[in-house]
Amino acid sequence: MAERENRRGNRREREEAPEFADRLVAINRVSKTVKGGKRFGFAALVVVGDQKGRVGFGKGKAKEVPEAIRKATEQAKRQMIRVPLREGRTLHHDIEGRHGAGRVVMRTAPTGTGIIAGGPMRAVFEMLGIQDVVAKSIGSQNPYNMIRATLNGLKRENSPRQVAARRGKKVADILPKREDAPNESAQVAEEA
Repeated sequence: MAERENRRGNRREREEAPEFADRLVAINRVSKTVKGGKRFGFAALVVVGDQKGRVGFGKGKAKEVPEAIRKATEQAKRQMIRVPLREGRTLHHDIEGRHGAGRVVMRTAPTGTGIIAGGPMRAVFEMLGIQDVVAKSIGSQNPYNMIRATLNGLKRENSPRQVAARRGKKVADILPKREDAPNESAQVAEEA
């Protein structure tokens, strides 16, 4: 019976593996001096996402690095948030996120821009599935605060559908008319 439970457990792990990707952002080593020498501990910061609009982060502490990473990954999977994406590749609007002394600014970007962001923020965007974004970290460079500030901003992201539902309107009433944009670009091309 114990073997069956192990097999089922392994199946669960195999099913979850393709669903979520994870990225190790930082590892911190701390030491405690004791009578016989030094004892080391490790803290890991991990970002997990399905690359389709869900992301979460977690931190874990243990005596060995793999155990700390495992704990952090489990915590990240429990704390995932859903973020609406425009066309599955970028943000709907510009956002500012804050946490403590950390402040981040995230802006939408046209197709082909890529992820222009530093370390911990880049990990969040890659795990979220964003392909085009311009971001800047202002203030704290601590990876924990940068990730928390990024997620703080992403939680406040609204899609046109959410805004329309809140205001009791249709999505077409909220979005700007699409027919104006192609005509302007056509006129610019004719002038050139």
